[in-house]
Amino acid sequence: MFCGAKTRSGAPCRRYPVAGKRRCRLHGGAPGSGAPPGERNGNYRHGGYSAEKIAERIRELNTPWKPLPPPYRPRPVEEE
Repeated sequence: MFCGAKTRSGAPCRRYPVAGKRRCRLHGGAPGSGAPPGERNGNYRHGGYSAEKIAERIRELNTPWKPLPPPYRPRPVEEE
């Protein structure tokens, strides 16, 4: 069994994979290789466009409007 990652020439890599991994040490089998987990990963998703969040925003838009209070108008100051 070989690493199989595509090399620059386009041929599959002929090195043996690291023990317990599918790729050789040059193609991501080395310890510590890989992307960091969570928000530090560039592929992190915040969930703002998930079906749940979209449904929540639609529910907020469909709620009836509350009437605004009457505008505040101070009384004119009476001069003595």
